[in-house]
Amino acid sequence: MILDAIQWFVGLGSTVVLPILIFIFGLLLGTKPGKAFTSALTVGIGFVGVNLVITLLTSSLGPAAQMMVKRFGLNLSVIDVGWPAASAISYGTALGSLAIPIAIIVNVLLLLLGLTKTLDVDVWNMWHAAFIASLTYAVTNSFALGIVATVVYTMMILFFGDVIGPKVTKFYGFPGITFPHGTSAPGFFIAIPFNWLFDRIPWFNKLDASPEAIQKKFGVFGDTTVMGFLIGLIIGVLSGQDFTKVAQLSIETAAVMVILPRMVSLLMEGLIPISEAAQEFVSKKFPGRKLFIGMDSALSVGHPAVMATSLLMVPITIILAVILPGNMTLPFGDLATIPFLVCLMVAVFNGNIIRSIVAGTIYMASILYVTSWVSPLVTSAAKAANFDLSGNSQITALAEGGLWTTFMYIGGVKLIGWGIFAIVGVLTLAGMIYYRNPKKDIEE
Repeated sequence: MILDAIQWFVGLGSTVVLPILIFIFGLLLGTKPGKAFTSALTVGIGFVGVNLVITLLTSSLGPAAQMMVKRFGLNLSVIDVGWPAASAISYGTALGSLAIPIAIIVNVLLLLLGLTKTLDVDVWNMWHAAFIASLTYAVTNSFALGIVATVVYTMMILFFGDVIGPKVTKFYGFPGITFPHGTSAPGFFIAIPFNWLFDRIPWFNKLDASPEAIQKKFGVFGDTTVMGFLIGLIIGVLSGQDFTKVAQLSIETAAVMVILPRMVSLLMEGLIPISEAAQEFVSKKFPGRKLFIGMDSALSVGHPAVMATSLLMVPITIILAVILPGNMTLPFGDLATIPFLVCLMVAVFNGNIIRSIVAGTIYMASILYVTSWVSPLVTSAAKAANFDLSGNSQITALAEGGLWTTFMYIGGVKLIGWGIFAIVGVLTLAGMIYYRNPKKDIEE
């Protein structure tokens, strides 16, 4: 009964679930009902706008990507079904359904103990924990170990939120917000060593490739709207579509570059009063402590540097699938999800598009290899959830199946069994204890 109720609530979708949670959260913080309701409604409207623009991007980019795949003559055995299918597979079992209540309990407990600064209200994206739990079960056939995987993964992603929060505030200008998002957070930690390396490469370390610098150097051709148009034009031409389709794609990508940041601004208009109330509440009840509200990283994908990097990464990803020896993954469903994979990498690089593309290319190569490796387990989990494979013998998903976190957990389970969760759990707990001091917040 409880699991059915949770499934029903999650099934309402993020545009309904999030405003409800924001409203309840606002009331608990002492916000006046009218203000809490207005803020929650504004957040919901903002998410509707963000989702509409992302849907526009997906519907425009999807056909172009398919045409590019056909033009390159890709004949790969593992199909990338995308995050919507991966989330459905993750939540399609009893183990997956338990991920949400387990994650909420873990989050509340860690907050009460002062071990995390992140309150994750992005309930829907707890499917990432369910995904890891489902693959763990596929390897071990142990329901109990799947529960352990959910707990440890939730701890890890909340810790990631603690570490990422200051950078989200500094780069994106979202005070009190963080992104404990399973698709985006791993890229943040990949980008840090790359940024260190880039800083030590002569000439390369002097390149300023932020959208502002590009616009200043190239004039009208560096304008973010024009950049969106040109990138859409390049993708359209590479896809071999007719003039009408190429022209539509060009205008639509330009529109995304303009509209998405405005929708995010609307969403933040609703979030900021709640974030301020949360900080005030915490400062009164728990002096010296800080609180981040965990949100969907969709808030970040409207940044010009993120969109420019992401759109350029689409043809790069397809080319990588062609030339990488041993790759079996056909990138498809998650090509439009690339902004979520790179958004926090861009933040680490402070909006430098060249650094983001270089590191993103290497990161995407690793993702393709991991998705190929993990595809038998994803396929097994899909069958357990009675997911329609639509005739595909092997499936995977770039948005979660190819990440280093997935490789760490599943590779660890295969090598040392439950010990991987003990190791990750202990390291995460140590990190939480280290960063519980406000002075330990990292910004780079």
